[in-house]
Amino acid sequence: MYEIDIQTQTLYAELLEMMQIVEASRTISSLKGSFSFKENKGNEYVYFQTYNPSGRLEQIYIGPRNEQTERLMNDHAAGKSDAVEMGGKLKRLSVQIQAGVKMPIDKAMMRVIRSLAEAGVFRNGGVLVGTHAFQAAGLMLGVCWTAETTRTTDVDLAIERKIAVAIPMIDADIPAALNSLQMGFYPVPKLNHKVPSTNFAIRKSQLRLDVLTPKTQESDSPVFIKRFNCAAEPLSYLSYVMESPVPSVLLDTNPILINIPQPVRYAMHKLIVSQVRDITGEAKRQKDLYQAHQILSILRENRPFDIQPAWDNLIIRGPKWSKYAEAGLAAMEKSYGTLEIQLSSTPAQSTVPID
Repeated sequence: MYEIDIQTQTLYAELLEMMQIVEASRTISSLKGSFSFKENKGNEYVYFQTYNPSGRLEQIYIGPRNEQTERLMNDHAAGKSDAVEMGGKLKRLSVQIQAGVKMPIDKAMMRVIRSLAEAGVFRNGGVLVGTHAFQAAGLMLGVCWTAETTRTTDVDLAIERKIAVAIPMIDADIPAALNSLQMGFYPVPKLNHKVPSTNFAIRKSQLRLDVLTPKTQESDSPVFIKRFNCAAEPLSYLSYVMESPVPSVLLDTNPILINIPQPVRYAMHKLIVSQVRDITGEAKRQKDLYQAHQILSILRENRPFDIQPAWDNLIIRGPKWSKYAEAGLAAMEKSYGTLEIQLSSTPAQSTVPID
């Protein structure tokens, strides 16, 4: 890894802030579509027509044509010009940052993640939890990782079964978003064809999307989540990284606002994951440990106060959590060197074991 210069770090912080403002201020002006009119018995009525992720034209009734709906249509037109201007600023910032970090971009991957973002998956609480999250975490921490640690053909998306009260109830149709790309995505069938798929792939390509959700009971059966119109694979230990995610940006010509785990939690989670992989996953196990070592190295220098609270929050979740975390920490230091981090294994409080 290498440190990103302070000017580029400042540009990244500005880009993230601008994208959050744009996201927070979404109104009808940000919708793609146009107004149309229908006449009935001498009166005109206003409709907003747009294409949904599956490509089907939808018409939304707005109301009778009057002063209020005229103002709404004017605001929509003005908002579009504002959106174009803001989009230009975001593009310029992203290009400047890319020049500073020289990070390779997989355009096919970006298309997939962008389609999820545009479908509302991240507004609806979705969190990227795989290598793309690691890549984005590096930018947040002011470093650029080496190419071998960010190379992946998977998009790992974690979604919750129940939505937080603070998040608006919206549907984010994941299969429709993938179909709209026309890249040939299909649901990968399970061995038991009665079980819904949690993976989407492209024939003759390694690119795939894995949809995950925290495991809340003993069953490993996929869970269908209606608001995403797809099933998710329950995984133990996933709840830890999905708590209190943070917004981040994936760089592209048009940058993408996403959610990722807190970097310190990402690293701690990788310690556990490295210990629960089966014997065939040795290469991924070493990648887990290396990514954890990279992030914790940066945090030890720049944000050491993040580490112990995150460790405490992990090991109080039960004996299996602490067992695998401690084993992962020992394996990481054996493979990649000690970080001289003094982590207490006896936190002040306890809780009911999870998973």
